[in-house]
Amino acid sequence: MLFGNRQRTPTFVKLLKSKLHRARVRDTKLHYPGSMAVDSDLMEAAGLLPYESVLVADLNNGNRLETYVVPAEAGSGEVTMLGAAARLIDPKDIVIILSFGFFMPE
Repeated sequence: MLFGNRQRTPTFVKLLKSKLHRARVRDTKLHYPGSMAVDSDLMEAAGLLPYESVLVADLNNGNRLETYVVPAEAGSGEVTMLGAAARLIDPKDIVIILSFGFFMPE
């Protein structure tokens, strides 16, 4: 890449890759190793991969947390907070699930 009269090493930019907007949490399971279970159909529709890191924003209480998604049964509509995240997000809360990727500016 050329910047002015000097060449710089290309840098990556962190951009939003996938988003599930206003998903309703159905359940929480505190005694679980961690993560977030999401209906595999919803994951596919949003472009989320199994075990992908996600940022979860809770619209009910403002909490934000980082975890990873694991696929739940297709067609179940399941969104379940697992492990420590179950202390920050309650059943029936509305959440936004975001994943990011690193891309070249072009």
